[in-house]
Amino acid sequence: MPIEDYAMIGDGHTAALVGRDGSIDWLCLPRFDSGSIVPWVTRRDGTLFAIAGPDTLELHTPVRTHGEKLTSRADFEIGAGERVPFVLNYRPSHAPVQPAIDAEQTLAQTERQWLDWSGRCRFACRWQEPVLRSLLTLKALIYQPTGGIVAAPTTSLPEQPGGERNWDYRYCWLRDATFTLNALLLAGYTQEAVAWQDWLLRAVAGSPADMQILYSVTGARRLAETELAWLPGYLQAAPVRIGNAAAEQFQLDVYGEVMDTLHLARAAGQTLQPHAWGIQRALLDFLEHHWHAPDEGIWEVRGPRRHFTHSKVMAWVAFDRGVKAVERYGLEGPVEAWRLIRDEIHAQVCATGFDVQRNSFVQHYGSQALDASLLLIPLVGFLPPDDPRVLATIAAIKRELVVDGLVLRYQSATASAVDGLPPGEGVFLPCSFWLADCLAVTGRRAEAEALFERLLALRNDVGLLSEEFDPRTGHMQGNFPQALSHMALVNTARLLSLPPHELDASSRKGERLATAQVAP
Repeated sequence: MPIEDYAMIGDGHTAALVGRDGSIDWLCLPRFDSGSIVPWVTRRDGTLFAIAGPDTLELHTPVRTHGEKLTSRADFEIGAGERVPFVLNYRPSHAPVQPAIDAEQTLAQTERQWLDWSGRCRFACRWQEPVLRSLLTLKALIYQPTGGIVAAPTTSLPEQPGGERNWDYRYCWLRDATFTLNALLLAGYTQEAVAWQDWLLRAVAGSPADMQILYSVTGARRLAETELAWLPGYLQAAPVRIGNAAAEQFQLDVYGEVMDTLHLARAAGQTLQPHAWGIQRALLDFLEHHWHAPDEGIWEVRGPRRHFTHSKVMAWVAFDRGVKAVERYGLEGPVEAWRLIRDEIHAQVCATGFDVQRNSFVQHYGSQALDASLLLIPLVGFLPPDDPRVLATIAAIKRELVVDGLVLRYQSATASAVDGLPPGEGVFLPCSFWLADCLAVTGRRAEAEALFERLLALRNDVGLLSEEFDPRTGHMQGNFPQALSHMALVNTARLLSLPPHELDASSRKGERLATAQVAP
C-alpha cells in the first residue's frame, strides 16, 4: 500500500498507521521507539490476546477474527449507518487482564479532547485547515510523559523504492527544536512548548562535548543502530534499521539550533529554567574551541567530515544569539569575545563558503556543489534577503535542485563521495517549504504562494506529509508522517500571512524570520 494511503492514530505515547483498508500495519508499543515484534496470538472468552515478552495487546470485538500470514484478519459486512466496535488495549504482560472499555463512550470522549485542543489554536490565516491539521499531527507525535517530539513514528520507510537510505526516525532531533517551538508558540500551545523546551534542557544537560544531535523520547543517549536482516522492508527496501548511528556524529549546527531555540523562547516571553543560561554559556565555551572543526552536517552524511557551509552558518547563529541574550535580556557573559568570534565566522563563511566563479554559496568549503540547506542563510539572519549573494544562491538552487517545482536536498547522483551512500532519493519537502520562505522574503510573494499551494496539494486526504516525494510516480517517500514537514508548513503559513511591511521589517531583524511573538 502506498505511504500516502495511511492515516495515524496517536495516544500521547505511541502512534499507529492505519491503511485505507482498515489494517493497522505499524504500531510500536508501549512507546514510539519500542521494538517491530511478532507476538504469540491466542483467544480466550472471545478476546484476542497478542503476547510478546513484556507486552500484551487485547482485542475486544464482536467480529470473529482469524489468523493469516502472521496477521489477524476479519471479514464482515456492514451497512450504511451501522457501527462495529474494535477496541485494542495495551498492558504489560504481567499485569492482569483489563476490562473492555465502552467503545462509543471512549470514542466520543476522545473526539471531544481533540476538538477542545484544536479549538485553543490562536493562529488564524487563510490556510487554517492545513495549519491545524499539521498542528494536530505534531501534537500526536509528542511523547506526553516527557514532552519530547519524535521526527516520525516510523523507521526504514525508504527515501527511494528498494534503496538503502532507510533510517529510524522515532527519536527527537535537536535540529527540529526551533521549528517545533515556533509552531507551538505561534498557535498558542504554550503548555506543549514549555514541555518541549524543558525536554530540550534535560537532554542537553551535561558536558557540551557529549551533546548529541538526537535523543530518545525520554532523553536517553544510547541509540545504537542495528540492521534487522531477516525483515524484507517496505517495498523490499533494505536494510531495515532500528536505532540511529547519527547519534554518534558531530554536527556543528545543532549548537546553533539549541541557542536559537532558547533565544526564541525568551523573545516569545517564555520563562526558562534558572540553569538554562548556564547550559548555553557552556555550549558557547565548547563551540569557541570547536567551530573550526569539520563535521557530518545537517544531512548526517556517512562520508568523511567536511566544513559544511550550513554548519558554519549555524555556529554563527549560536554566538549571535548569545550576544543578543546579553544585549536584550541583561544576562552575563563575555559578549565582546562572542562578538569577535561571530564576526570571524561570518567573514570565513563569506570568503570560503561562497564560490565567486559559481556566484553562489556552496555545500562545503572547496566544493562547487549546491545544497538546499543554503536556503536557511537569509532565514536565520546570517545575511539579509536582498543581499546579491543570497539572491544568486536562491537562483542557483532554483535552477539546479528543483524538480517539478520541488527541491532536492542536493544532487545525490554526484554526491556519493560526500554522503557515503548510493545515489537516489526524492525531493525533500521541508526544503521546498524553505524555498517558498525565501521567495516570500525576497519580494516574490506570488511565486511563494504558488509553491506553497503546490506543497499543500501533496498532502493525503487526512492532511499528512512524508519526508520526501517522488514527482515521477506521485508517491510519498521516507518516514511518515514527518514532523519537520509539518513544522515547515506552519512556519511558511506564518510567513505568508505577514503583511508586506511586516515581512520586510522581519527580514531585516538579523535573526530567524517569522518567529512567533507570544505574550507570557
